[in-house]
Amino acid sequence: MGQAQTEQQRRQYLEAMGIQTWSLRQPQSQSTDDTQEFVESVAAQTIQTKLVAPVEKQGIELPAVATDWPGLQAEASVCARCELSQYRHQTVFGTGNRNADWLIIGEAPGAEEDAQGEPFVGPSGKLLNQMLLAIGLKREEVYIANIVKCRPVDDRDPRAAEAAACEPYLKQQIALIQPKVIFAVGRIAAQNLLKSEQKVGDMRGQRFKYGETKIPLIVSYHPAYLLRMPSAKRKAWQDLLLARQILNNE
Repeated sequence: MGQAQTEQQRRQYLEAMGIQTWSLRQPQSQSTDDTQEFVESVAAQTIQTKLVAPVEKQGIELPAVATDWPGLQAEASVCARCELSQYRHQTVFGTGNRNADWLIIGEAPGAEEDAQGEPFVGPSGKLLNQMLLAIGLKREEVYIANIVKCRPVDDRDPRAAEAAACEPYLKQQIALIQPKVIFAVGRIAAQNLLKSEQKVGDMRGQRFKYGETKIPLIVSYHPAYLLRMPSAKRKAWQDLLLARQILNNE
């Protein structure tokens, strides 16, 4: 694809977000790792044996999660750590480049995500793709996950106990990816990652660090909110630029 055509597409993505366009430097492309495969074997059978009912109701200590991609995904696929497991069609583990510099973290799967097993596939996902393309990133160049991996009933907010039960999976994903920046979209993601009760509007525009890892973390609005409040898209664009600036300065 020629440079002129690429620039034209970038401008179209920005216009779709309601952002005035100007020239941007193209970041180096990320290498993708498509060699990992989904594994459901001994780990899955072990978890099914140990976790017959939500453990938060059993009052027992949660077991440690696997430390490699196949084992981690296998465990998550049959997880029964909280009551969300009783209503899901499937877990939504995460998707993208497992060696990515960017880690995008949202709230929870919705109906479409629960059906397809992939995060951000509905209207919010389409807008997220446009946002990434606007700064020169393709969806497959980043990694995308959620605070919880099962859809809450009626798309309600995940409860604190549910987020806590799912946290070991996300922590291990972060440890395996080792991203250079975390982009938290929405209140649920930001508050759980930062252990804060602040509003998104009060957290955005700042550089945080995620836990003991000290990975830079930027807070922004959830794409679903941007679809309801298009006037906030410019602020989300500023958040993307801040995250990219931090990444470029590392």
